[in-house]
Amino acid sequence: MSHKLEVVQPKPEEAHRMPYAPAVKIVGACNLMYVSGATPSPLYHDHPHVDSQHDHPCSIEEQTHRAMQSLKMCLDKEGATWKDVVKINKYLTDMRDFDGLHRVLNQYFGDWHPASTTLCVNQLSSPGARVEIDLVVALPAS
Repeated sequence: MSHKLEVVQPKPEEAHRMPYAPAVKIVGACNLMYVSGATPSPLYHDHPHVDSQHDHPCSIEEQTHRAMQSLKMCLDKEGATWKDVVKINKYLTDMRDFDGLHRVLNQYFGDWHPASTTLCVNQLSSPGARVEIDLVVALPAS
């Protein structure tokens, strides 16, 4: 790896109180990959949307797992891992789903906490989706 990711903690003694990094610094040369938002819908689906391709479970946990699997396809294609993610943006249609979302994210990220933003939105592009996630990923320079 030609780069190193470092968490920036203005108050390291308080870091245990946060499920994300206030900032992540990329040290050394690397390429950045911006991963488009993934919902619980299949990564590849028809446009305009076909309703049968957007049959989502009600559970925020299951919807999050489905979105993460689509994101993982992009990471795998470039040889990246969850620990290469420097920024995650999460969009929820109900902020009460925040804890369920994070229970699932912790299964993927483990002890790595990228910089993070969570927004509550009125609606997502995929009918019935309650979550959408996009990423910024640091890749080794080629």
